[in-house]
Formats: sequence, C-alpha cells, structure tokens
Amino acid sequence: MTLTGFIFGLVAFACAALVAYTVTPPVRLLAFRIGAIDIPTDERRMHKKPTPRIGGLAIFAGFMVGTLVFCEPTSELYAIWTGGAILVCLGILDDIFRLSAWLKLLVQLFVAGIAVSFGIVIDHITLFGAYIDFGYFAIPITIFWIAGLSNAINLIDGLDGLACGVSVITSVSIFLVTLIAGDTTSALITAILIGACSGFFPYNMNPARIFMGDTGALFLGYTLSIISVQGLFKLHTVLAFLVPLSIFALPIFDTLIAIVRRLAHGQSPFHPDRGHFHHKLVDMGFTHKEAVRMLYAISSLAGLVAVVYTDAMFQESSAKVWKTIAVLLVVGVIIILNYICMKKPSTRLLSGLVEHISEIKLEEQELERKEKELEKEKEKEKDKEKEDPDSEQHHLHFTNKE
Repeated sequence: MTLTGFIFGLVAFACAALVAYTVTPPVRLLAFRIGAIDIPTDERRMHKKPTPRIGGLAIFAGFMVGTLVFCEPTSELYAIWTGGAILVCLGILDDIFRLSAWLKLLVQLFVAGIAVSFGIVIDHITLFGAYIDFGYFAIPITIFWIAGLSNAINLIDGLDGLACGVSVITSVSIFLVTLIAGDTTSALITAILIGACSGFFPYNMNPARIFMGDTGALFLGYTLSIISVQGLFKLHTVLAFLVPLSIFALPIFDTLIAIVRRLAHGQSPFHPDRGHFHHKLVDMGFTHKEAVRMLYAISSLAGLVAVVYTDAMFQESSAKVWKTIAVLLVVGVIIILNYICMKKPSTRLLSGLVEHISEIKLEEQELERKEKELEKEKEKEKDKEKEDPDSEQHHLHFTNKE
C-alpha cells in the first residue's frame, strides 16, 4: 500500500468513527422516545438497570457515510447497503417489540439471498492446492454462512462492549489479511467498518450507556460475512477456508456449542439461556471487564494465527510456514494454560486473573484463618485449665489482687 493509499484509508476510518461517535447521543435519545429499552427481567441479562439499545444504528450511519464518500460502488457494497438496511430495520423492530426468532431467521435468509443475487457466493475452496468447486451447493453454503455468522455475532452480544470489541478485532484481522492478499477494496471497506465500531465503542464500554442491540449485531455479522466471502474464502492458499474459520473462531464455536447444548436439553436452538462463554466466565468469578478482556485476548490470538498463516502462504516461504505452525502451537499452549488457571478458584486467585475479586477473597481468607487460630488458642487454654485447676485458682487470685 502506498503512502497516499494509507492516508486515504486513515481518513476514511476517521470519518466513519466521527460519524458514529457524534450520531450515538441522538440515537440514544431516540431509543428512549420509541421504547427501545433493555430491561433486565431475568438472570441471563448481565446489566442491572434499564439501558437503551438500537446503538447499531450509529454504527450503520458511520459505515454508510464512510463507504458512500470514500468507496467506489461495487456488487459487494450494494449487497451490504441493501441487506444491511433491511437488517437494521429488522433490528430496530426487534429491539422495540422482541420479534419471533423464526421470523428473524426468515428475514436473515432472505437478506442472504439478496447477497447471493449480487454475486456474493462461496463457489469454491482451495484444499492443499486443489480447487474444489461447490457447484449447486454454492448458494445454500453461502446463505448458511451469512445467516450463521449474523446470528453468531448476535449471540455473543451479552456483555458490555463484547460484540463490538470482538467485531473490531475480527475486522482488524480481515483488514491485515486482505492487505497481504492485495485486495485493497475489501481492506478499505473493512477499515471503514472498524472506524464505525470504534466511534460507537466508548458508549458501549462497561458500564454501557447504550447497547448495539440486534440492530448492530445483525448488521455487523452480515457485513463481516459478506467481506469474508469476497476477501477470505477466495484466497489462493493451501487451506484458504481456515482463514475465516480462525478469525471468527470465538463466535462460531460459541454458537455451535449453544446449539448442541440446547438441542441436548430438548430445547429450540433459538431458546435463550445462560450458557455462553461470557456467562461461564462471570459465573466463575470474573467481573464483566475481566471476562470481556479474556474473550478479546482469545479472539486476538485466533486472528493472529490467520494473519501469520496468510503471510506465510503468500510469501511461499518454508521458514514462515514453520513459524506459522509454531505460532499456532504457542496459541494452543497459552489457551490451555489459561484454562488451567481459570478452572479452579484457588488457581484463579493465585494467577491474578480475577484481580479485583482476589483481593477481597484473600482478605476474607486471612480473616477466616485468624479466627480459626484464635479459636484453637481458646480451646488449648480451656484444655490447660481443665488439666490444671490450681493454675486457674492462681489466675483468679492474681486477678483479684489487681
């Protein structure tokens, strides 16, 4: 990328960020006026007070202004603009009235079909250098990917700043991969999306002043899925399909585990529950901020693997391939070590992963220890008094003299 191109992309990023940042306060006011408020009515919700949603409308505004000003219209953008607008409208209605999950799925499938009509299709993958054509299965596979990823981003939107932050991290990974691949068009679109999310993010950090709601989660999932189809699945690398799977590993695995868990309990795949990764971390003793940071780190590590792998494949260097394998192994070891640290309360306290809670718990444990020691000393004194009654009389005599 030339210096001019870099500056152009930076200005596009800044434009989207400024629009999203300045539009969020009016959107928050609009949420109160139209009743788009998330009221915590069950234990699944992690916030304690009513909070406005439809914050995704600000992200959509920032993205639209950025792409209309700085991008040349392409089939990829037409698909995002059209389908994204429909999903934003759907999200606003859902954030106000709480629509049926099946109705939302039908609309998502319809919007995915719109993307396909614009030529956004996963028609093949590259497997160890072999070109595998999907043929008639290309369209259903694409629709499944777009609708699935839209829901995946929506499902991880359970803690302040989580979905927005993970979307930024995955977008940065896509941006780097597309730059390495020389796809400047997808890179510019992704930079604008990063800007739009970054502008909204200050309002969404814990404690959140506004949620992105389904309005933002569905739009982000849809947009990221379109960019991934155009910029990731069509990479000419040995295992191209591993790049998007690695970048979106966190939301994909969280969604798959949620579906299996719900079906195993005889529930609908759309039945809401408190079993997502972020719920588990909070239940283990992490604060909201600590749980979000942990999931950010996992998402970043998965994105790093994708970027390093893409760089190795395009450089066609055996040394870089081995470096990629080394990075993958290191990431695996880091995740396993952190899992060991998080598994038990005692190891979490010693590791410092639950920094704020650990101090309180350590103080409580110290007080308990001192109380037990005092009780033991009292018991010993009682035992001595029973064994030596003369000493007790001597003690009483000495006390009376005083």
